This record gives sequence, structure tokens and C-alpha cells, in this order.
Amino acid sequence: MYSNGDIFVGEVIGTAILILLGAGVCAAVTLSHSKAKASGWVVIAFGWGFGVLAGAYTAGPLSGGHLNPAVTLGISIDTGDWGEVWVYLLGQMVGAMLGAVLAYLVYLAQFNANVTRSVKDKVAGAHEPTPTLGIFSTIPEIRNPVANLITEVIATLALVLPILAFGLTEGLGESGTQTLIVAFLVVGIGLSLGGPTGYAINPARDLGPRIVHAFLPIPNKGTSDWSYAWVPVAGPLIGGALAGLIYNAAF
Repeated sequence: MYSNGDIFVGEVIGTAILILLGAGVCAAVTLSHSKAKASGWVVIAFGWGFGVLAGAYTAGPLSGGHLNPAVTLGISIDTGDWGEVWVYLLGQMVGAMLGAVLAYLVYLAQFNANVTRSVKDKVAGAHEPTPTLGIFSTIPEIRNPVANLITEVIATLALVLPILAFGLTEGLGESGTQTLIVAFLVVGIGLSLGGPTGYAINPARDLGPRIVHAFLPIPNKGTSDWSYAWVPVAGPLIGGALAGLIYNAAF
């Protein structure tokens, strides 16, 4: 249905938009010199949902707008079509890294202001440097790899299974309403299931920006936490695969 070139371009652009808006809202809420500082989790959940909305609508005509290896995996298990999977995954990873760089550039001045202040300034009420990994990738509130993995599996299952089922409703895809519903689904997952791990639910969304974070020249950026990085990759892939299997068995 789609050519390899269109799939790659669509997934790069769509995933870049997703990460630009998603990492952007995290930066807006997190960084000290942002007008949206401390706006809260609801703002972050809606920011990511709107990122999905904009990215998927943009990529849709070119690639179908997967933007997520877990979605691609679930669809492939359902359809049995594996020929373009590598193109989707490559486009998603490139797009995720590009989006992270763009979000960094938007908040460049705020990142550069994230510096250690002198003792005198601290007494005057200046802030300590802000850890920056959470702007780009997920960090669990309680570090328990088994529990964190289970959370990501279930949250991704709650994303991919409905996406597959939406295809059963005639006209949703053609009207574009399906993409809108998926965006609200992502908001709902963030609000309901995002508290334990930050709801990666997308391996490219977490891994691509984590790689970028490791290389960006952000002052006092802190660790990129590679010991945890496997969880938001493995969990969503398992969840996406389970969604495809359940869909095949039940529908």
C-alpha cells in the first residue's frame, strides 16, 4: 500500500513531531526558566496526546502513522505482513532522535541556564540544577524492574489492542476520526497508567531521545540511566506482541 520511501519519510516526520511536542511539554513543565514551570502531570499527558495527534495526522497519508514499534509489531502479528517492518522501525528511531534534538533547540536557553549556582546565590534562593533525562525519556518513580516491566507491558497492551480494534469500525480510518480517538487514548493512558513509569509505551519514543540525551551538551544534565533503558524497550514490545496475539484470537 505504501512505498518504502514514503514509509520512511512519513515515520521520520511524524515521530519527530510526536517527540518535539512530547519532549517539549516535559521541558516546559520541568525547566526552571520556563513559563509553564510546574504545570503538572495533566499538562504533560495532554501534551503527549496532542503530539500523537499532530504526528499521526501528518504521517498518515505516507505511512499510516504508526510512530511506534509496538504498534508496528502488533499490526504485523495481526496481518502477517513483515516486509516493511524494518523501514517503519528505522524511520521511527530516526524521527525520535530528530524530534529530541529539535526540542532541545527550542529550549536551548533554558537548558544552558541549568547551571550550578554559587553558594551565595543558593542562600539568595537560586535553584539547584534540574535533572534533564526525564524531559527526554522515562524514569520510574519506584525502581523495580519487574514491576516497571509489567506496567509498560499492560499500558502498551491498553494502547495497541484498541488501535487494532478501531479498525473494525467502518469509516473511522477514512474519516480520520480514528487518529483523534487514538490521541485521546494516549492521554487517558498517561492519566491512568502513567504514574509508575512515565508510560513510555513506545520503544523509539524512549530509546531515541535517551541516545540524544547522552550526546547533547546540556550543562549538568545528569545520567542517561542506561541500566534502566531496556525496560521501556522490552515492555512495549511485549505489550504490542500480546495485543496482536489477543486480537487474532478474539476478533
